[in-house]
Amino acid sequence: MRWSRIMLAVTVLAVSWPHTAGAQNKPPAPAAPDDDPDRDPNRNQPDFTIVNLPTTLRVPRFKSAFRVTHRFGRRLGDGNFGDLADDLFGLDSGAQIGLEYRFGIIRGGQIGIHRTSSKTIEFFGQYSVLQQRENKMLGLDAFASIDGTNNFRDSYTPALGIVVSRELGSIGAIYAEPMWVNNTNPLPTDVIPEDDHNDTFILGLGARLRIRPTVYIVGEFIPRIGFEPGVNHGTFGIEKRAGGHVFQLNFSNSYGSTVGQLARGGTDNDDWYLGFNISRKFF
Repeated sequence: MRWSRIMLAVTVLAVSWPHTAGAQNKPPAPAAPDDDPDRDPNRNQPDFTIVNLPTTLRVPRFKSAFRVTHRFGRRLGDGNFGDLADDLFGLDSGAQIGLEYRFGIIRGGQIGIHRTSSKTIEFFGQYSVLQQRENKMLGLDAFASIDGTNNFRDSYTPALGIVVSRELGSIGAIYAEPMWVNNTNPLPTDVIPEDDHNDTFILGLGARLRIRPTVYIVGEFIPRIGFEPGVNHGTFGIEKRAGGHVFQLNFSNSYGSTVGQLARGGTDNDDWYLGFNISRKFF
């Protein structure tokens, strides 16, 4: 009886030993990657801009996005409808083109560069201070930019401001963006009067409303105080989201796409130009 118990204990130990040793030597399971909420699609804010003004959509850390802006030079009101059709509604005319790249340098922070075919280069940075998904009220970003003409050699225009957003359930978002913009006089600095400080304060107002699951209407209006060349910028359009792409057709009273250009205003309230934006997220 005693030997039977000993043999049973030895048999149980021999059977269980490989499993026990294997469990001890098995490498730990790899840690699950961080679930970054900045990578989640936001149906209310599908893009980093409305048309030209920034939104509070965050670029995930170490991710990026690219955008092309296109503003045709033909005024849509010139001539009759036949003339407009002959010019393919402005598509046959020249255009001001912008290329933009932005990068998420830290969590909630992004930097970018935007260059137009008029040889204006804008550098910009944006930092997320508040998110609506956290405080249930508003989104708030700090924004700064500087653009320079002649490939950033002449006529520098710095800007500082904030971007305030309010998402409207699941139907879109509205924006208010007060900014100070310096050196908005388009004249060369050597002919600007000494008493002209060239400061413009703008209040960018914008909205994006979803009319179909992936289709939106967008609009911007930028009233100004201080130095006010041109007329207040206005634009509206329609866009389609397709995965990481956003395709937008818009109509504006200016060619502007940098903050300095927007602060200088449009050409005339009766001048409207056809344009489009195409953006692509790389995450």
